[in-house]
Amino acid sequence: DKLVQLTDAEEKRRQAEEKAWVDDAPNRRMTELRRQRDVLLAETDWMSLPDVPTMSDAWKKYRQELRDITTQTPTDDALSNITFPTKPTE
Repeated sequence: DKLVQLTDAEEKRRQAEEKAWVDDAPNRRMTELRRQRDVLLAETDWMSLPDVPTMSDAWKKYRQELRDITTQTPTDDALSNITFPTKPTE
């Protein structure tokens, strides 16, 4: 392997790309939060079909809490500070 020195212009471009990546972290985290939320909502979508008996209040609350989860702001890529609601057992 040979180490190649970047030109000033190349180094500047690399730094700008790195800054753009870091600056976009909140957007990537919210995208991931929405993706995880959408998966959980999709698992219960069948409950809202017209031929399914009425959804329980616990399940309605759970689904609403999932929809509201994006009011929380992820602080890291693992979404470790996000509290997902617990699925009802009923």
